[in-house]
Amino acid sequence: MTQREQPNILFILADDLGWADLGVYGATDFATPHLDRLAAQGARFTQAYANSAVCSATRFALITGRYQYRLRGGLEEPIAGSNTQGLGLPPEHPTLPSLLRDAGYDTALIGKWHLGHPPAYGPLQSGYDRFFGNLGGVVDYFTHKPGVGEHVPRDLWEGDLPVERTGYYTHVLADEAEAYVRGRQGSQRPFFLSLHFTAPHWPWEGPGDEAVSRELKDLFHYDGGSLRKYGEIVEALDAAVGRVLAALDATGQADDTIVVFTSDNGGERFSKTWPFTGQKTELLEGGLRVPTLLRWSARIRPHVQTQVTITADWLPTLLAAAGGAPHPGYPSDGENILPVLEGHAPAHPRTLYWRYKAQSQRAVRDGDWKYLQINDNEFLFDVAVDARERANLRDRHPDVFTRLRLQWEQWNEGFLPITDEVFTHGLTPDVQADRYVPHSLARKRPSGA
Repeated sequence: MTQREQPNILFILADDLGWADLGVYGATDFATPHLDRLAAQGARFTQAYANSAVCSATRFALITGRYQYRLRGGLEEPIAGSNTQGLGLPPEHPTLPSLLRDAGYDTALIGKWHLGHPPAYGPLQSGYDRFFGNLGGVVDYFTHKPGVGEHVPRDLWEGDLPVERTGYYTHVLADEAEAYVRGRQGSQRPFFLSLHFTAPHWPWEGPGDEAVSRELKDLFHYDGGSLRKYGEIVEALDAAVGRVLAALDATGQADDTIVVFTSDNGGERFSKTWPFTGQKTELLEGGLRVPTLLRWSARIRPHVQTQVTITADWLPTLLAAAGGAPHPGYPSDGENILPVLEGHAPAHPRTLYWRYKAQSQRAVRDGDWKYLQINDNEFLFDVAVDARERANLRDRHPDVFTRLRLQWEQWNEGFLPITDEVFTHGLTPDVQADRYVPHSLARKRPSGA
């Protein structure tokens, strides 16, 4: 495949977007017309999973195509605060941008990195030619100051240097991405643009809340936010994506650009995850299943895609579309799903695994069966018929329950061990205040909860 035959790739990642936070997935309290239109033009996934129920862990899997538990930084849920300083994505590890760059692509990250700080780590050290955005996990939408535990006055960078910008951060990222796309018109080289928004992650600030942002002492304001405010944040995200898609149209690059839109994990607090239960930081479906869209007008027809997928699939899939493959010394734990997307192969069962330090969580999805452990409580669900994970079938199907529990144990032996500490920053502030097993699942309330 020559460079002229290689598609551009625009990978858009939302932050903490819940399953039903787009109109095409069930949102009713606000509108997402641009993303709904993208869904109508390509594949809308119904069984797409994040590699983790929290942000930086999923980002390790996205960029490496491997389970995050292979890397020390990937064990953190998430990387944040002073006790995770010095951790990050090793620059020597092959990545999706570095492999695409080797295949002839120009590469750029606009938005959130969250995989370690320079000089040891950073986007430019791991395959991106250009970087503009925030290095840490969260920034204020207006002041661009970081969250608790970050040691810089504001977290906005161009390359390895801090920069100043004014404006609502979602709009700032849209400005940068739109300019990048327009600047690619007529280029002889394909591009890979990672556009990683911080929306709709807290703080709870819509585009008109600049005065509110300057009063905040803690970016997670327990007394802030509402369903209406959350809708404003998501609608701003949708409009930003619409601007970048319009730039592809205006420059004649839309048909031969692969556009992927997904989220790093499930939603929290104000997010809608119906019909699932659970949220960010939980291995219930609501913490793991994410809205996912893909458009490649030149080769993929519009359809609803039922294939079970996980974040790590994107590296082998996008490399295959570009005529490449994963590095042989770092084989992907994901699967190339391009044949399924193009209709050359049927959707097929998968076996996917998760673990999460907080609440000692474990999960396996094997076909339609799902094994789940939260603290000392264990469950078996058929998620094809029980999407809300209410009917515990462990006693009715003890053979399946025992088999999946053993499968998880055998799988887990191949990865770095979970550290003894369970850092409180591995939970969202809402969950820190109440470490719980959801009432709908627990046979008994765990002690100390």
